[in-house]
Amino acid sequence: MAKVKVGVAGYGVIGQRLADGVALQGDMELVGVADVAPTLSVRALRERGMPYAFYTASEDKRAELDACHIPVSGTMEELVKKVDVMLDATSAGVGAKNKELYAKLGKKAIFQGGEKNSVADVFFHGYANYEKGLGAQFLKLTSCNTTGLIRSVDCMDRAFGVEKVAITIIRRVADPGDYHRGLTNALQMDKAPSHQALDLMTILPHIEATGILVHTPVTHGHIITVVMTTKRDVSVAEAVAAFRKHPRIRVVTIAEGFQGNSSFFRYARDLGNPRGDMYEIGLWEDSVVKSGKDLMFAINIPQESVTIPETMDGIRACMGMQKDRIVATDTTNKYLGMGKWKDLA
Repeated sequence: MAKVKVGVAGYGVIGQRLADGVALQGDMELVGVADVAPTLSVRALRERGMPYAFYTASEDKRAELDACHIPVSGTMEELVKKVDVMLDATSAGVGAKNKELYAKLGKKAIFQGGEKNSVADVFFHGYANYEKGLGAQFLKLTSCNTTGLIRSVDCMDRAFGVEKVAITIIRRVADPGDYHRGLTNALQMDKAPSHQALDLMTILPHIEATGILVHTPVTHGHIITVVMTTKRDVSVAEAVAAFRKHPRIRVVTIAEGFQGNSSFFRYARDLGNPRGDMYEIGLWEDSVVKSGKDLMFAINIPQESVTIPETMDGIRACMGMQKDRIVATDTTNKYLGMGKWKDLA
């Protein structure tokens, strides 16, 4: 079977990770990446020897690219013509404009969480609603926080049934290297309910959800606490056992050294993961407790990389590569090397 041809629009924080993710998939071919200017990410791509073909998203910027000696393989429209599906990781609002090009050329596209839900036919999550994405032309991923949150909630829902959740998100204020948020020494409240809770109900409409979000002056990951009402009384041991079975959830303890968000980032770097990325969410076993019949737990969200596996799932769904969600997600996991630590347990 011929490999599915994939292109990436926007070679930034998410786009470069999407490109790497596609390149690891044995049944996909990364045709190229597109961006508008010689950003640091694009300059680094050149210094790495141009492992991916680069296409310009703006002819007006070609002179800048030439001045930086960045090889250009063509225009973004030429890239789109060569692929089966585009992964759009451009800035919010740009993807909606790019959709016009994708539609004109009859191509499929998957948008990241920053776009409005209306940009796509299906609001997508690989584990929670894979079947809804089958054959769709346009999919939109959930945000990083929502992606990781849904992994944990869907895990419990399929094992025991979930009635409602209440979440608190301790949100990193910016990605590493970002300066546009300024220097800060404060916490900032968002108006409740948070969009992550509302988005969860869009993906899992049978679960009642609400949430609070607090912005924090850190860059390496979000932490979400979840209070969950299950359909039957679930013990801590049962919950932990279910979490441990999920290939995209890494159960850890404080005693192991996972004291907080930066612990995961440091561990990923020690593992030799590119950019210090971790595709799995972390879940503290120490945090799984009971409040009456409700469960409470805390998870770590590696915001720069957590949506990559679900995006690969999206390619599989919209292209009909696998009809079954477990077969599809297992295939993605295999190529990304997820769950390797389980073999060492």
